[in-house]
Amino acid sequence: MRRFSMIAAALAVSAAAGSAVWADDYYNTPSPPRTIIVGVDLSTSNPLIVDTAFAAKVAARIGSMIQGLAPHSRISLRSFGAYDSGANAALTFDTTIAPKTARPEDIARFISSVIAGVPKLVSNGKLQAQNATNIIAFLDNMAATVDCRAQPATVILASDGIEDSKLANLSHRRGDLPMPARALYQGCDQLVILGLAQGVKDPRETLRLREEWTAWAQAAGFKSFTGLNDW
Repeated sequence: MRRFSMIAAALAVSAAAGSAVWADDYYNTPSPPRTIIVGVDLSTSNPLIVDTAFAAKVAARIGSMIQGLAPHSRISLRSFGAYDSGANAALTFDTTIAPKTARPEDIARFISSVIAGVPKLVSNGKLQAQNATNIIAFLDNMAATVDCRAQPATVILASDGIEDSKLANLSHRRGDLPMPARALYQGCDQLVILGLAQGVKDPRETLRLREEWTAWAQAAGFKSFTGLNDW
């Protein structure tokens, strides 16, 4: 179930320190459990991989979406870019909120620290920047891990939203997203892209990309789409 084992072990130590207090409210929470999938775009077009301040901003936003999760909620962290599972294996983490092993605030802190640290990990070679952006392929793959009839789900992408793959090229102010053939995420709550068109610095591109991804999210079965250039 859990990967990224060395960091997860460290996280377990910090979680244990406060687990007794948190366990008192474990079965009293009114919120239903939910699934959160976080995808980090490691493509060279994504400013997050080089901009430490922006990475920290994205990290804080995502952390705030995790820290209040109910028991039994599932969180997955992945990276994407090239259409190559080996290239994206470095950021892989899965856990389930539970009182003795994974408190939501500890998971939020961990996920935030990883995302905020991406620029440093790229600069020192521990993560490889990639020359393609396979967002659709990533979403297609992750759809197989989600059942929104069993648990509400939100997919969060730390990405500029500029697909650049064999399926589509949204760069250079052109291109369209191919619509999914079926509702991959039928009934899922929301697709969120943080950093939409961030590196383009053109509000017209932000609007264009937001329209493309809104249409794609609707066709994929999401109830809503949020694409933020800044916040």
